[in-house]
Amino acid sequence: MSKLSNILTMLLLLQSGKKYSVKELSDILEVSQRMVRIYKEDLDKSGIYVDTIMGPYGGYVLNQNIKLPIRKFKYEDSKLLNSYIKDEKDKLKKHKLELLQDKIKGTYIGSKSEANELNLKDENLKKFNLLTRAIREKRKVKIKYYSYGKGENERIIDPAEMFLFQDGWYCAAFCELKKDIRHFELRRIINYKLLNEKYE
Repeated sequence: MSKLSNILTMLLLLQSGKKYSVKELSDILEVSQRMVRIYKEDLDKSGIYVDTIMGPYGGYVLNQNIKLPIRKFKYEDSKLLNSYIKDEKDKLKKHKLELLQDKIKGTYIGSKSEANELNLKDENLKKFNLLTRAIREKRKVKIKYYSYGKGENERIIDPAEMFLFQDGWYCAAFCELKKDIRHFELRRIINYKLLNEKYE
């Protein structure tokens, strides 16, 4: 997972009000304990202060309410913005509009035909469609996933949302193996199967 994805996951965990040790967060995020401390520093710098409890039973705890905005965009919004991008002559403004378009795509969940129009890469289109269906029908998915440093492993996930980050699509899902929310990069999903079992 990317640094931003890990920081967001860490923030979501701490929002529960539970105290997490650095080791617990390290295991959940599959990064070193040093990286967890860096994530904590980054959150502090952004104005989200994570309290540190010292001692052998210490850890990190979040004592403030943070609301992460969720914005949904329709395909028509994306199409309208495309027309402005096409007509824009100023290169800087055009670049900024293209960045905005990427953000819209990152919070967009659409139908199979619309996903094609949003230029999903062919190799990930089947995965995208299956995971989107799983989200719509609240069905579990069995995947074989490649983790950096740990290789291939099988997991059963409860998909919740699709999002685009930088140059790749991700699925935010509850991982039954890790008993927590994880972000799965589509191109690292090797095998996948939609299960009949549903989740709540």
